[in-house]
Amino acid sequence: MRHLIDIQDLSVSDIEELISTANDIIAHPDKYSEVCHGKKLATLFFEPSTRTRLSFEAAMYELGGNVLGFSEAQSSSASKGESVADTTKVVSCYADIIAMRHPKEGAPLVASLNSTVPVINAGDGGHFHPTQTLADLLTIQREKGSFENLTVGFCGDLKFGRTVHSLISALARYKGLKVVLISPEELKLPSYVKSEVLKPAGIEYVQTTSLEEYMPELDILYMTRVQRERFFNEEDYLRLKDSYILTPEKLKTAKESLSVMHPLPRVNEISVEIDKDPRACYFKQVLNGKYIRMALILMLLKEAGTI
Repeated sequence: MRHLIDIQDLSVSDIEELISTANDIIAHPDKYSEVCHGKKLATLFFEPSTRTRLSFEAAMYELGGNVLGFSEAQSSSASKGESVADTTKVVSCYADIIAMRHPKEGAPLVASLNSTVPVINAGDGGHFHPTQTLADLLTIQREKGSFENLTVGFCGDLKFGRTVHSLISALARYKGLKVVLISPEELKLPSYVKSEVLKPAGIEYVQTTSLEEYMPELDILYMTRVQRERFFNEEDYLRLKDSYILTPEKLKTAKESLSVMHPLPRVNEISVEIDKDPRACYFKQVLNGKYIRMALILMLLKEAGTI
C-alpha cells in the first residue's frame, strides 16, 4: 500500500505526473467529475485546519466521491485515550483513503503502518506537510514554467514551518536553485535541514535577518507566519510575531516577475494592500491545492487498485 508521509516519498517523475494530472483537471474538470463515485475519503484532523481540510473535502467531492471524518481531536475517540494506530485500523474499515493532520510529529507515519488503505499526511506538528508542498510546486510551475534556476526567499518562521522544510526538500532536487533564509535568530532553519538537504545537494544558500537586502534578487518570496501554537512561551511569541511585515514599500525593489507566496493562514505578515498586486500568488496557491489533492487522491487510489 502506497502512502504519502513525506514529499521525498514522491520521485521527480511522480511529481511531474501529479502536476500534469492537476493541469488536466484544471483544463477538463468534467472528465474527472465521477471517477471516485462510491469512494470515501476520511479526514482525520486532530488539529484545527481550514484550508487543508476543506481542500481535501472539496477535492473528493469534485471527483464524485464522499467524505467522512472529524475536525478536532475532541470529536474523536482520541479524547477517550484511543491510540492513533487503533483509530486508523477502525477508519480503514470505513474509508478508501485517509487524510490525517496531527500535532505530533510522526503520527501519520504510525497511521500508515496500521492502515489497509492509503494514508496522506495533511501536516504533522512542525515536521512535514507534503500536500501543501505539492500545491506550492503546482503554483510555481504555473507561474514560472520550471523549477530550475530560481532564487527563492523563505521569510519568517523557518524553525517550525513544516511547509518551508518540505518545499526546500522538494526544490533541492532541481538544478540552479539558490535559497535565501530570512528569519530572526530564534527562528532559523533547523540545522538538520541544512545538513541533510541543502548541503548534500550542493544548494547555494544564505542566512540573513534582512528581507530588504535580498529582495531585488528573488524570483519567489515565500512568506510564513510566526506560529503561536508552536511556542511554549507567550512572551517569545509576542516578541517575534511582527518580525517581518511585507508592505508595498518593501516590494518597490522587487522584480516585476516576483511571485509572492504564503501557505496561509495570514495574520499580519503580508499587508492586505498587496492582495491587489499581480505578484501576489497566495490565493492561487489555495485553489491549486484543491487540484493537486484531486490528482493525488486519484494516483493513490489507482495504485491501490480501488479505481
